[in-house]
Amino acid sequence: MKVVIIKYNAGNIRSVSNALLRIGIEAEITDDVETIRNADKVIFPGVGEASSTMAYLRSTGLDKVICSLRQPVLGICLGMQLMCKHSEEGDADCLGIFDVPVKRFVLPQNNPDNIKIPQMGWNTITNVKQPLFDKAEEQQFVYFVHSYYVPLCPWTAATTIHTLAYSSALHKDNFYATQFHPEKSGSVGEAILKHFIEL
Repeated sequence: MKVVIIKYNAGNIRSVSNALLRIGIEAEITDDVETIRNADKVIFPGVGEASSTMAYLRSTGLDKVICSLRQPVLGICLGMQLMCKHSEEGDADCLGIFDVPVKRFVLPQNNPDNIKIPQMGWNTITNVKQPLFDKAEEQQFVYFVHSYYVPLCPWTAATTIHTLAYSSALHKDNFYATQFHPEKSGSVGEAILKHFIEL
């Protein structure tokens, strides 16, 4: 099986590669279009800023490549947000795979629970849906770092609460995405990566 991690101007790519190695998968990190198109599975991870990253994807043509893929694709963190229609981060038009906006968290008035933005650390996922998840992942803790979120929508595949209930995972056709970092989420994250690899 050929697994490819898309190389672009975003951080955290190497940690995804290392997490895959821990489950026995050696992935290729590349921005080569034909290599990406011919992979069995494609992972689109990232830590960064939406508008500058979308500008880079457009300048290299990777935006059109990602949208045209027909094999299973997994977006992680920024990768998930860039798969959406528009992001409030830098007022960026994104890939539009999921027809839903990305919004900035707003702290509640008076903030009685001392909620912080960005959400940084462990939180639970609920209402998880197959095939990216199974029942074992329901109510499990995974690792988040983000200031922007995807609202609940028809493609929500998992839900998390931080100031409000939002989509912590998405699924539409061959496109899957997680707002959290499975590569930083211990055995739960490794199980989710395995589910993706086994699709």
